[in-house]
Amino acid sequence: MTPAPAAGPGPAYPRPQRRYAAPQARRGNAVHAGAWWLWALGLATAASRTTNPLLLALIAAVAGYVVTARRTAAPWARSYGAFLKLGLFVIGLRLLFSVLLGSPIPGSHVLFALPEVPLPGWAQGIRLGGRVTAEQLVFAFYDGAKLAALLVCIGAANALANPARLLKSLPAALYEAGVAVVVAMTFAPHMVADVARLRTARRLRGRPTGGVKAILQIGLPVLEGALERSVAVAASMDARGYGRTAQVPPAVRHTTNALTLGGLLGICAGTYGLLAAEGAGYGLPVLLLGLALALAGLRLGGRRSVRTRYRPDRWGPRAWLVAGSGAVVAAALVYASGADPQALRPGVVPLVPPAFPPGAAAAVLVGLLPAFVAPVPPEESPQ
Repeated sequence: MTPAPAAGPGPAYPRPQRRYAAPQARRGNAVHAGAWWLWALGLATAASRTTNPLLLALIAAVAGYVVTARRTAAPWARSYGAFLKLGLFVIGLRLLFSVLLGSPIPGSHVLFALPEVPLPGWAQGIRLGGRVTAEQLVFAFYDGAKLAALLVCIGAANALANPARLLKSLPAALYEAGVAVVVAMTFAPHMVADVARLRTARRLRGRPTGGVKAILQIGLPVLEGALERSVAVAASMDARGYGRTAQVPPAVRHTTNALTLGGLLGICAGTYGLLAAEGAGYGLPVLLLGLALALAGLRLGGRRSVRTRYRPDRWGPRAWLVAGSGAVVAAALVYASGADPQALRPGVVPLVPPAFPPGAAAAVLVGLLPAFVAPVPPEESPQ
């Protein structure tokens, strides 16, 4: 009787992927950088419509989960942590200002009292010190949490959208300004990486990495490397004809200026209407009109640019799903802020715990869609 062969490691067969799983990211199927910004701006719009800390925490958690699931290992993808720390700092700073400068919110639950500094008569309405109530601290926390959620959403867009690819999608009229922003966003992470590399090298050589002397010895090579990269970028931009413009008629230039200026004013007025509680009715139409005028002005202004684009990014179905999920979250929270304002803006006088609106929370969870439909980065793809 022939013995059965011993079980051992057989040939490695690739694990079959699920039919509906998100594919691995490649150059041809990557989500458009503008879709990530539209998704993040949708979450930020939703955060601007509420002061409920439960919903704000849910929005921040949704943004953080998507960033964790779909960000790459690029230097600009590490900015989310900095925005998260900045949001926590904003909350602490808002609470500190409320304690030191007081608050117009009346309250009956006095926690403690600080020595009040007398001020002259012309400084009426300003208070330094005095009593601190629980109501004013809760109001300050709600206000700071709202701003922190906005910062977290913007940080998510910075961590997910490739700035170089976003530059390719900008209108030709904004190309020069976009180049300046992209160069600044690209060089800052490189300088941080240079500092870490030099500190590691000094530590391996047994040299100190702290103190004024060490900082000066590290800073000089960092500045030298940044200068060399700046000269290299300037030479490459000059070789590609950066800054060359085409001649356009004066009438087109005047029309472009009028459309762009009118569109920006309309966007500002419409945004204010959406953010203000009284202007929700006229905010959206004015915002849409301003966007239309601004886009028309940018299209006319693009005639001055003679640049070409090699393999422009495509706006595919996954980009529509990513951008649409943010739009759904924004529209749902805008509607909920008018239908149930008490749930989205909990009161502090009298001091009551915030309610958890299940409908608004379910709408916020729609923002998780990019974590399942966007392509998986290569370094985080399933084994």
